[in-house]
Amino acid sequence: MAIRAVPTISDVLAARDRLTGLAVVTPLIEHPVLNQITGGRILLKAETLQRVGAFKFRGAYNAVSQVDKKKFPGGVVACSSGNHAQGVAAAATLCGMASVLVMPSDAPRLKLARTKAFGAEVVTYDRATEDRDAIALRICEQRKAAFVHPFDDFNVIAGQGTVGLELMEQAAAVGATPDAVLACSSGGGLVTGIALAVKAANATTEVYCVEPTGFDDFARSLQSGKREKNAAMSGSICDALMANSPGEINFAIAQQTMAGGLVVSDDEVRVAMRFAFLELKLVVEPGGAAALAAILSGKISSKGRTIVAVLSGGNADPAEFAAIING
Repeated sequence: MAIRAVPTISDVLAARDRLTGLAVVTPLIEHPVLNQITGGRILLKAETLQRVGAFKFRGAYNAVSQVDKKKFPGGVVACSSGNHAQGVAAAATLCGMASVLVMPSDAPRLKLARTKAFGAEVVTYDRATEDRDAIALRICEQRKAAFVHPFDDFNVIAGQGTVGLELMEQAAAVGATPDAVLACSSGGGLVTGIALAVKAANATTEVYCVEPTGFDDFARSLQSGKREKNAAMSGSICDALMANSPGEINFAIAQQTMAGGLVVSDDEVRVAMRFAFLELKLVVEPGGAAALAAILSGKISSKGRTIVAVLSGGNADPAEFAAIING
């Protein structure tokens, strides 16, 4: 089988040019309470404040804006539990294109509603019994639309890599050289895009993915040297982090750039969400809090080190969020 093309730092830089004026340059936050309890210097990249409430807008726009409208008059189709869906819907509307999003029927209602509000048509499926990719590809054929994969896509990865460009520049501006950068991972679009940018800026900075218990396919893949699969398709509060296996392009990048993977429990994620709300005054959804959870639970050594964690999304279901914060 032919090896698929892998993006480079030049592709990430080109993505930043496309996103200039559209994507939010999100802040890199440092809080004394977090430094005190960890014994290190912790910097948080607040992608919760990104357009559509998650980093996903970056990769979605970079991919959608390059779709040939003449070749694909039906617009774009994508699969997502919510954040990629919102990113693609918003990007397609900005580009004057139609969008259809295939979303699990158990996705948070807020994400379903917001995807529609951004201009998309939503088609739901049962994630336990139906194949979302098959559904999406069928729609693509029927409508002559382009498929925008949530993570295993050259242009999506390059767009997500702009998070890494920003955080390394912002860290340097405050006199910090990260020892490690942590990002949540489902299929790996965010963490591998970030890895491209981080390693280009500083080869010694380690990059780790963070996944929920039972959905640590990326961590296991890095250990075994081959793409592993998860046994379950659902069962974590981190609805955004339940891809079945790492993407092909993503894993190729990871093998060259990543130090490993960390795993957090749902309870550890809940603790991180409460901390972010009570101490940082930030709303972070479960999947978006995984990297912070890894730091707070000691999954990586922070004492005397500079660690960057990406808060990747803030689209928490209101009722679930309230229950977690009050729990």
